[in-house]
Parts: sequence; C-alpha cells; structure tokens
Amino acid sequence: MADSAPPSKSRDLDKLLLRSGNLVGPNFDPGVQLRDDLQEYARVLVVGAGGLGCELLKDLALSGFKNLEVIDMDRIEVTNLNRQFLFRLEDVGKPKAEVAAKRVMERISGVNIVPHFCRIEDKDIGFYNDFNIIALGLDSIEARSYINAVACSFLEYDSDDNPREETMKPMVDGGTEGFKGHARVIVPGVTPCFECTIWLFPPQVKFPLCTLAETPRNAAHCIEYAHLIKWDEVHSGKAFDPDNPDHMKWVYDEAVKRAELFGIPGVTYSLTQGVVKNIIPAIASTNAIISAACTLETLKIASGCSKTLSNYLTYNGVEGLHTKVTEFVKDNDCLVCGPGVLIELDTTVTLKKFIDMLEEHPKLLMTKASITYHGKNLYMQAPPILEEMTRSNLELPLYDLMGKIPKGVLHVTGTVDRGNRKSSGLRKLRVVYKGIDGVTDMDMAGGA
Repeated sequence: MADSAPPSKSRDLDKLLLRSGNLVGPNFDPGVQLRDDLQEYARVLVVGAGGLGCELLKDLALSGFKNLEVIDMDRIEVTNLNRQFLFRLEDVGKPKAEVAAKRVMERISGVNIVPHFCRIEDKDIGFYNDFNIIALGLDSIEARSYINAVACSFLEYDSDDNPREETMKPMVDGGTEGFKGHARVIVPGVTPCFECTIWLFPPQVKFPLCTLAETPRNAAHCIEYAHLIKWDEVHSGKAFDPDNPDHMKWVYDEAVKRAELFGIPGVTYSLTQGVVKNIIPAIASTNAIISAACTLETLKIASGCSKTLSNYLTYNGVEGLHTKVTEFVKDNDCLVCGPGVLIELDTTVTLKKFIDMLEEHPKLLMTKASITYHGKNLYMQAPPILEEMTRSNLELPLYDLMGKIPKGVLHVTGTVDRGNRKSSGLRKLRVVYKGIDGVTDMDMAGGA
C-alpha cells in the first residue's frame, strides 16, 4: 500500500483560495496560481512591533504572506515580555522590529521580513507606496493619523471627482485597550478614513494643574506633577521626550519623591509610563483576537476570497464576549481622503510665500512645511543636508518649480495645529494658477 502524501502546509489556506463560494469578491479567481501569486508578489507593511504587531507578523506569515516588512522605533523593555511573545529577557534593549522579524523567520520557513528601526516619519512617501496593503498595530492616535494621511496621499481622483481604484492603498487597522479592541478596513476613497472618524477616540484625561500642584490625591497626580510642572521648572526650554528612557526615569524618580511627601502609595515605573504616554494595560488574548481579525481582512483584500468587513468591528471581552460590526460613512469633505484642499495662486507666488500661506490657511494651519511634487522634493525642513540642497528653491516661483502647468497636486508634510495639541500631518493640495489656459471655472470653484 502506497504511503499517503504528507499534509500540505497550506491546507487550510487552500480551502479559501482554491475553490469558489457564495461570499467571494467580484474579482476572485480561485486556483493554485492565486495562492502562488499571493506568496510571491503580495507585499504587506506592518506598522508597529508591539503586542499587536508581534501577533500580526506571526499571523500574516502563517497565512501565506511571504514578503513582509515591519517598522517600529521602540526598543524592548522588561515590561513588554508578558504579552509580546516574540521577545525574551536577553532581548531587552534591542530594537523591537529587528528581533520580531528574526524570531518569525526562525519559526516559519520561506517568509522574508525586512525590519526598519526608525520613526514612521523618517521614511519618505515613496517607501509606503511600495506595499499592496498596510497593517497597523499602533497605540497612538498621532501615528495612525500620519500613516492614514500617507496612504490617502496616493489616492487620485478623475475629472468627476471619483476615486481611481488603481491608486487606492488599503489599510487594516487594529487596536486594543485591555479586554476591548477593534479591527477596521480603510480603503481610501471608498470607506471612511481614520480622519473621517477621529471623533471615535475620546479626548485624553487631563488633571487640573491646581490639583497637581497643591492637593495630589493619587499616584497619577504625582506622576503628572513631575511630568507637566517639575520638568519645566528644572529643564527650562528642553522638550520632554516620552520615548527617551532617561527622561522617563527622571519623571519616575520625581514622582516617587512627590508621593512620599504626601504619603501616596502606588507610584511605579510602569504606571509612570502608562500615565505619561496614556497607555492602557494590554491583554495578550485581546491582541491575538484582534490580530486574527486584521489578518483575515488582509487576506480578503489581497485575494478577494471573501467580501471585506464593512467596515468597523468592535470586540468586548470584559463580561463574556460581545462583537459588533458598524458601517460608518465616509466624510465627502474630509481634508485627508478627499480630492484635496483647493488653493488658487498667482504665477508669481514663490515657494517661501506659499509655505507661509499654509500657516494662515483656515483648513490647514500647518507650520514647518516640507513640499514634494510628483516625488520630487521642492523643499525639505529636515534632515539638514536636504534642507540645504532645497533651500535655493524658496525664492523661485512655485509655478516654475511645477513645470509651468496650469494645475497640479502637491504633498505637504508638517506640524498641524489641532486646537489643543499639535502633531505631524500630511496634506494633499490641489494648486490652480490664475489666468492660465486650460483652467476652467469648475477648477476654480472653492478656491482659498
């Protein structure tokens, strides 16, 4: 009797990719070729290598994705080890992205993961355009907003302001808070982007300064006193960096002194990190559940093996288990995923004057702007070498720098004023020049 064939490593994946079904996408073409193409050509970027990011890398690699990259700016800390299962005690102090990539490749043969130990803002826009799908495992509203703006910047609209499908950069976003979590699908131009539903995120809890300075009542008050008041008194003019271990240790030490003075227990280093960085303790099982949902949606987008989530899944495991899917609606006037902010200019406006205008524009309020056009750097605020190389463009007319065309799209990165806070942002601007042939009245409608 002949020996039975060994079970295929892709047996479970084959059930989705090698046969049709009632819920498949309109362009689904089942077969071995689809499975092989998914493994060979699909490129996925995982943003974040923390609790959720570790799960995403593992799940994506086990789901047939062979070309992965991961970006994270953090190093491994002892407090990460209870839930970020790819890390060991001997890894403390090493970059998360590098260790996570190494561990997954050791355990899953055939997968290639390229790590990037840097800030997401350190990569140029072209880097993100190389990926078919971007999967987010972040714990920061600012970081989500930035990646969302980058992905939406690739979106192009036709003359009727309809999004062009070939320019859409899908994202799958996951997030966890204790026993709660969410998974969502963002297809720029079709579903609401992160900025369309920014109201879903509650504002950060803030304590009255008089309470912090005079009558602290708990450990969090002592920590925020050291963070918001004491730091400025001692380090006048020096910005606090929450990602700098020395800065965090200083705040912790000062918070301990404050707590001892008022007889308040409970100040720990991990609590200091949580209060300063607004971190809610993570649960490993929640990360695993949300990662599984995100990975499945990534597979659906890449292969069309099923219809994607529409478009926001919430999970609550506090008491029993509750899941719900809500279909949010796209904001047609969104500054990020819409056609772009329309700005009407004279052909004589210099690049420097244009950058100054962005600070006063009511829809933008952007400072320290860097400008790119069709991938070419017109002016870059940083790093210093690029600033020096592009500085001469500041006195030239923007019309000339754009090749003397009647209209075009610029990508602008800088610091965006969001009322009570400032953060990195990227905006798409539709520039139209006055009195140039080829510009219609419709092009001018809504100009600043």
